[in-house]
Amino acid sequence: MAKIGLVIDEGADLTKEIIERYQIEVVPLKMEWPEIEDLPGENTFQKMREAEKRGIKSFGKTSQPSPKDFLDVLRRQFERFKELICITITSMHSGTYNSACQAKNFLELEKQGKVFILDSLNGSCGQGLLVLRAIDLIEKGEKGAEEIFKYLEAFRPMILLRGILKDPKWLEASGRISSTVANLIRRMEKIGLRPMLGIKNGVIKAVGIKTRAKDIPTALFNEFREKTKKILSQNKKIRIAITHGDNLEAAQRLKEMIGEELKGVEVTFINLIDNVLGVLVGPDALVLAWSEI
Repeated sequence: MAKIGLVIDEGADLTKEIIERYQIEVVPLKMEWPEIEDLPGENTFQKMREAEKRGIKSFGKTSQPSPKDFLDVLRRQFERFKELICITITSMHSGTYNSACQAKNFLELEKQGKVFILDSLNGSCGQGLLVLRAIDLIEKGEKGAEEIFKYLEAFRPMILLRGILKDPKWLEASGRISSTVANLIRRMEKIGLRPMLGIKNGVIKAVGIKTRAKDIPTALFNEFREKTKKILSQNKKIRIAITHGDNLEAAQRLKEMIGEELKGVEVTFINLIDNVLGVLVGPDALVLAWSEI
């Protein structure tokens, strides 16, 4: 039996290859949007585009997994591992962390002390990078689960995330921003200003505006280059991950821009944004997260 296993939720946006390679158990996040279920499309973003074309005005509703969802997964992982680390999407926007904690309390007493649940205070590729750091430490085999958990708690603030939306209409439809703010964002974009979102202390918020950027990949590249200039000048290495709202072309372009101009950067994965964030950021959104390694 292996020593330490991982449990995560879908919010980490890790690829299928990473999940299978490291025997990670993933707890699904829930979304209800019956109006688009039968629309054509291979993913939620394609269905959202189709809903727009057809004039469907409804909005997807998401909810956290139940404690039982986590309990079933924890028990499965205990069949393969002695100790478990569970990493969840930020508790500031989801009750997923709370569900995981409740599930732990339903385990047998001797197992409860072997489960360590960490609120990532992040999401999408930012949460994914935290999971990858956990994998690094598990693979080294030098620390127990509790030591790794404490290290990850201290490491969380070192992960930075930036994202840009193609259109704020989905945030507006969800009630997260007002129509006034949404219209202000649209006017700014028309004159070449690109409002940028980030996560601070687990909360998604506006973190700045990029100017002189012809498109979203360029704006994110400029932000990344600016924020990492000092680290890269010291020959330190940076790990990044990219997620997108069904716009692989833009994600690949961002990856190429970083690879061509900046050395010492490891691109770990590119993947779709999960449904929980997807219904808020909408199609063609682009998200970049990074951390020093």
